[in-house]
Amino acid sequence: MTQAQAGSGQPGIVVVGGGIAGLAFALSLQQQGLLCDVYESVAEVRELGVGITLLPHGMRELAALGLQAELEAVGIENLESVFFNRFGQFIYKEPRGRHAGYALPEIGIHRGKLHRILFEAALKRLGPERIHTNHRCAGVTQTDSGATVHFVDGRSGEALPPVAARVVVACDGIHSAVRRQFYPDEKVAFAGINTWRGVTRHAPILTGKSYMRVGSIKTGKMVIYPIVDSVDEHGRQLINWMAEIEGNNASMNDWNSGGKVEDFISIFQDWKFDWLDVPALIRQADQILEYPMVDKDPVSQWTFGRVTLMGDAAHPMYPRGSNGSAQALIDARTLAAEIASQADPVRALHAYEAKRRETTAKIVLTNRSLPPDFINIKVDELSGDKPFGHIDDLISQEELREISENYKKIAGFSLEAVKT
Repeated sequence: MTQAQAGSGQPGIVVVGGGIAGLAFALSLQQQGLLCDVYESVAEVRELGVGITLLPHGMRELAALGLQAELEAVGIENLESVFFNRFGQFIYKEPRGRHAGYALPEIGIHRGKLHRILFEAALKRLGPERIHTNHRCAGVTQTDSGATVHFVDGRSGEALPPVAARVVVACDGIHSAVRRQFYPDEKVAFAGINTWRGVTRHAPILTGKSYMRVGSIKTGKMVIYPIVDSVDEHGRQLINWMAEIEGNNASMNDWNSGGKVEDFISIFQDWKFDWLDVPALIRQADQILEYPMVDKDPVSQWTFGRVTLMGDAAHPMYPRGSNGSAQALIDARTLAAEIASQADPVRALHAYEAKRRETTAKIVLTNRSLPPDFINIKVDELSGDKPFGHIDDLISQEELREISENYKKIAGFSLEAVKT
């Protein structure tokens, strides 16, 4: 597709969803000399949510979009990843990002700040007339020659004028309305794991640049890392945390409910270590949200005529290993390059799917069976979920390093993969 075609007033590329995937795709297209229109369901983009970690392969994509300096300015660069058991005993640590030899940093950041930076870049580079808020997708119809996207007002639900497109890219998340058209009977896969997420103003923990995994999913797990530095005159940081627990007969948490401390604090009540008081961290949170840990089974097809799926609409995965956003960013760059290089946009959609579908399917399944915190699970098995004398009595640091490196290779952010 040429730039003349993209800007001629003829139907072009319609992006459904203005989250990380949709905005990154729009920016990647713009770098290729192509424009699109982005339709986002919310009326106003605000800095909502909690934290997210930008791994080096995700940062590679964001740096290519010219956003690295802005992201580093508002996030915290991770120095290390550290693993502990639920008794606060050290298991394993490794350097991260630049400190591990990568050219790019690993950054903890407020998800709302990441979204704001992408949104403002899209407004500036594409023009505000290309970014349409308060448009919730109600479905897509298509013929051999084009597609039509149907929208409703995000607040009132009233029908809005339909939009013609040459191709439609669905970036509307795990509950994608577009995906539901092609997989109407599909349900999210819930394995009994519920999560609670919060942010707490707290003194720096360990190095103040440490990403911590404590405990394991069977008996309670916490992921803890800083996302904003020096939030007050006391030098406290904004600490992001996520609590997880697996229950045999657990019912799913509600995405739309605020989390209640009393629903899960008992699991962590005794987690008082010389380096952190976990129940105090939880109780002092500014905000707590609850979510179920869900994904969807990989599917055999993303592209249907002139419509394709991207990001969480294509490959929703467990929020483990901070890899969902990175894969969405890689999707965005891959499809933009295919559309720019091929005259037939439908052929470009199929080429993109061929490059990305199997790779992301592997990551979805790996996050279920061999997540990055498998280190903690392995140690719990070896110790009988009891305190140990020294970690080397159970397993060597080299064996733990092999577990970590194996996950990085599958997920696509081994040092060798990011260098290429």
